[in-house]
Amino acid sequence: MQIEPGLNRLLYKICQEYYEEGLTQKEIGERLGLSRIKVSRLLQQARDLRVVQITLYPPIFHHSEMEQALEKKYQLDEAIVVKPGGYDSDEIIKHTLAPAAAECLLRNLEKTDSVGVSWGSTMAAIVDALPIEHWPDVTIVQCLGGMASLDSPTNTIDVTRRMAEKLGAKPLILPAPGLVTSKSLHDALLENATIKEALSLAAACDIAVVGIGVPTLEGILGKQPILNEKEIACLQNNDAAGDICLRFYNGEGLPADDDLDNRTIGLTLDQIRSIRRVIGVAGGEYKVEAIRIALESKLVNVLVTDDLVAQRLLEI
Repeated sequence: MQIEPGLNRLLYKICQEYYEEGLTQKEIGERLGLSRIKVSRLLQQARDLRVVQITLYPPIFHHSEMEQALEKKYQLDEAIVVKPGGYDSDEIIKHTLAPAAAECLLRNLEKTDSVGVSWGSTMAAIVDALPIEHWPDVTIVQCLGGMASLDSPTNTIDVTRRMAEKLGAKPLILPAPGLVTSKSLHDALLENATIKEALSLAAACDIAVVGIGVPTLEGILGKQPILNEKEIACLQNNDAAGDICLRFYNGEGLPADDDLDNRTIGLTLDQIRSIRRVIGVAGGEYKVEAIRIALESKLVNVLVTDDLVAQRLLEI
């Protein structure tokens, strides 16, 4: 399409100042006697008339198309796909996902945000991957009562405290066990004002970072003295697909075991869904179904995973 010479000259000049000199639309408008809105329209016109053409150069190792496909298929805010150094080790996969999850968290963080955290080896790896920062007005909130042994780096309390230390933020500890022996004890503990306030603040988090587990003896549940074999078998009989913050969900993303759910002290599945940004971090092909359901039932809106899981999620 032939462009009138005067318009061509104006479009070229605006593009040169915007893309090469780095001037803002307001600065260009003031220089040329145009409104900012007019400059914006002319920039769009320049792209439409191909006066300027934008080329993106992806990084050498990238999965941009796969990430976009996941975002579109599962209506995610963001998908981050990484390639681990091996697929036969959970540790390798977790320590590959952790730096990507840490970068995602820092990129989303605002100076007065509250960040909810769960428990487990994936969360511990994310904390290890975080750099030393200074966010004095940020609060790191424990979303599930204490899990695992107190000296374990996967314990919810330890994850909360260590993340707060790394980020120079304030920790908010939930002073209760994550799983108790009876519903009556659970209900009594929730009457405690301190516990009630901590859970209320956790539910109001701006961001949550969570792992996605599976109810098998192969995962962390089989390595930590949290659930016994009978309880795990019961979950499997109830078609439990996965868990977030020890809240087990079925194929529809609903609670899979009322007994465990009534004995768990932490955010509920609905409360997790209500958080503005939930960053789910999980890899390994044995977790594909748990991850898929977490995405489809809107428990997670940002996913950090490995490329094999991403491919399987797209093939389903």
